[in-house]
Amino acid sequence: MSFKRIVSVFAIVIATTLVFTACDQKGVSSSNDVAIVSQIDSVSYAIGVDVGSSLKDMGVKEFNSAAVAKGFNDVFNDVPVLISKEAAQPVIRGYLDKVRKEKSELAQKEADAFLAKNAKKEGVQTTKSGLQYKIIKDGSGVKPKATDKVKVYYKGTLTDGTEFDSTKDGNPASFNVNGVIKGWTEALQLMPVGSKWQLFIPPGLGYGPNPPRGSNIPPNSVLVFDLELLEVVPSK
Repeated sequence: MSFKRIVSVFAIVIATTLVFTACDQKGVSSSNDVAIVSQIDSVSYAIGVDVGSSLKDMGVKEFNSAAVAKGFNDVFNDVPVLISKEAAQPVIRGYLDKVRKEKSELAQKEADAFLAKNAKKEGVQTTKSGLQYKIIKDGSGVKPKATDKVKVYYKGTLTDGTEFDSTKDGNPASFNVNGVIKGWTEALQLMPVGSKWQLFIPPGLGYGPNPPRGSNIPPNSVLVFDLELLEVVPSK
C-alpha cells in the first residue's frame, strides 16, 4: 500500500471516528449500537469495514479513537494542534514502518520454525542455501542449465495450504531458469526432466519481505510448490 493510500486510510478513520464521537455527544447512538437503516448508514459502515480491514492487514492492532477525534476536531475548530500537519506524515510513516518491521520479523521467525520442523520429515532434503525439497517422482531426462528455458506445471501454496498461483492442465508455464525466484532457479537445475518435486522455499530464496503487489502472499512467507519439469529448451 502506497504512503498516499495509507494517509487516506487514516483520514477516513478520523472522519469515521468523528461521526461516531459526534453521535455519542448528541446522545443519538454509539459505535456499538449503530443501526444500518439508510443508504448513508450502509456506506458509513462499509467505510468502517474497509478501513478496519486495511489497517488490520497492515498489522495495526490498536489506535486511540479519542485522540483521532480530538485531532480532527482541533483542525476544524481552529484550535492549535498538538502535532502539525507537516509533522503528522512522518509520525504516521514512522509508526507504520515499525509495525511492518515487527510483522516481518515475526513472519521470519515463524518461517524458520516451520523449516526446522519440516527438515526432519521423511524424504525432505535440504541444500546448503536452505532450499528444501521432496522428490515425488524422479525423472530420467536432462537437467536444465541456468541459461535454459523450461516448461513446467506447478501449484504454489502457503504453509497453511492457501493457494496463490498455479498452472492449468494443458497450459504449462514457460520461462527462463534464471528468470524466476532463487529457490526455483536452484531447484530446476537439480531436476531431471520428468521429475515431480515438492519445494519448500525459505523467504530469502522467495519473495522475502516484498511479495508481489496484489498477491495474497504475506511478507517473509515460506513458499510451497508442487513442481513438474516437462521439458528443457536448450540455450542457443
